Amino acid sequence: MYSVPIEKFVKEFNLENMIPEISLNGKMLTSSDVNRPALQLAGYFDYFENDMVQIIGKVENSYLERLEPMFREDVLRKLFSFGFPCLVICNNIEMFPEIEIFAKEFDVPVFRTENSESDFVGEINRWLKGELAQRITIHGVLVDIYGEGILIIGDSGVGKSEAALELIKRGHRLVADDAVEIKRIDHETLIGTCPELIRYFIELRGIGIIDVRELFGVGSIKQSQTIDLVVKLELWDDEKIYDRMGIEDEYYEILGNKVVCNAIPLREGRNIAVICEAAAINCRQKKLGYNAAQVLSQRLQKTIDG
Repeated sequence: MYSVPIEKFVKEFNLENMIPEISLNGKMLTSSDVNRPALQLAGYFDYFENDMVQIIGKVENSYLERLEPMFREDVLRKLFSFGFPCLVICNNIEMFPEIEIFAKEFDVPVFRTENSESDFVGEINRWLKGELAQRITIHGVLVDIYGEGILIIGDSGVGKSEAALELIKRGHRLVADDAVEIKRIDHETLIGTCPELIRYFIELRGIGIIDVRELFGVGSIKQSQTIDLVVKLELWDDEKIYDRMGIEDEYYEILGNKVVCNAIPLREGRNIAVICEAAAINCRQKKLGYNAAQVLSQRLQKTIDG
């Protein structure tokens, strides 16, 4: 279970704190979902999940305005008694006096934004999914090659960092070296970043630590990148049979997501950077519906069939 401080949430979306007396210290968000409490304002609280951010928009506000004062007081008291993380009022709508009273009573922060509820819900859903996403740290190198996120993995000393350096010299961008933090945004999307402590640094055996941003400029680095392909570097094994065609994709599993994986056997004279570039371009071609291995296989079959 991951969490994000409400203070960070307020800063990210430039929210107006309607009740500054309520302390935000220690208050956290733990759910990436949000709720517009339509049924709750009508008095139905079965299955109400109190770990979500609650949103009041024009519809909810209009409904509250039409309620008898006594019923409005009762329903707002019950809503705030669940102790949800915070309430956000959209469209710069004026806050009902009852909201302030019960927010103070149950220690629930209330914020306001000028954004419409539909836009705001979409934005915070996307942001919270990233902040609260399941994550893992993997030993490897992540680079952006022609817009494709290539995660290079392999045993220590196999040449991952050296390959990254050569790719940077060829105009591609470094995301992370040595430790790659990976977040699972959904069942198809993995986002890789670098821990703040070692961001922009590469370790080269025999040289030491180099700062990629200082040496090659800001155009050589990137903060985050989706992971589209895994390149696994391994020493050549004469007894192993390697796939020569690549018709069937192999996969590497990360946080339950399967990512296409190319195992690259290494021996003297192989240019890893060029191979990684070819792998990235081939990955993009397959996304666009062209598979060179399948095309060649079909040509061979036609030749055999006469």
